[in-house]
Amino acid sequence: MTGLRVSDLSYSYGPKRALDGVSFDVEAGRFCALLGPNGAGKSTLFNLLTRLLVAPAGRIEIGGQDLSETPRAALAQLGIVFQQSTLDLDLSVRQNLRYFAALHGMSGKAAGAAIDAALDRLDMRARADEPARTLNGGHRRRTEIARALLHRPRVLLLDEPTVGLDAAARHGITKHVHGLSDDGISVLWATHLTDEVYPDDRLVILHRAQIRADGIARDIAADLPLQDRFLTLTQAPA
Repeated sequence: MTGLRVSDLSYSYGPKRALDGVSFDVEAGRFCALLGPNGAGKSTLFNLLTRLLVAPAGRIEIGGQDLSETPRAALAQLGIVFQQSTLDLDLSVRQNLRYFAALHGMSGKAAGAAIDAALDRLDMRARADEPARTLNGGHRRRTEIARALLHRPRVLLLDEPTVGLDAAARHGITKHVHGLSDDGISVLWATHLTDEVYPDDRLVILHRAQIRADGIARDIAADLPLQDRFLTLTQAPA
């Protein structure tokens, strides 16, 4: 079953082509790394997936819902972690999650149970009553991931989620999110760092608006370290 399907997606900023005929699927329960250098088109793709931009050509399906035909139903299937933090630093971890739950129409015991489950999933229950301002970067990011899971989305998007984190925090976040796919969530993880991609991951390499490779990471790497294969694919002439 497919959680996310992108078909022949194109987008331009005036004469500049940001995406050119991009197509790929992410199956249910699959972690897919979207790997590309800065300027590859990753952010444009995420803006289209979240309907911050509307594509003039192509098709996006989220949890079986067509984003252009049934946008509210499609977006309801989506959990999103943006590159820049969007926590209210003056609220506690739990208050941040409760506010988000209310936006999704969740309240009372149901909201409390969903919040506790999400915090447990990200090992953040012990910090639930701490102000977000006092958290380190890794724990803030875990809070945002927990928040994105509150409404039980079928697809989770993460846009460069480890930017600014130290090596230990990056490793922890990457490992936790890989584990989410075991629960049936389709994960699309945008990054430019090859060490965040596991050998068994689905991998889509995006460069200069086009997909340069799509498959299992170890197969794409073949006889080279993934970093070297990535450099080969993204330094070649367009």
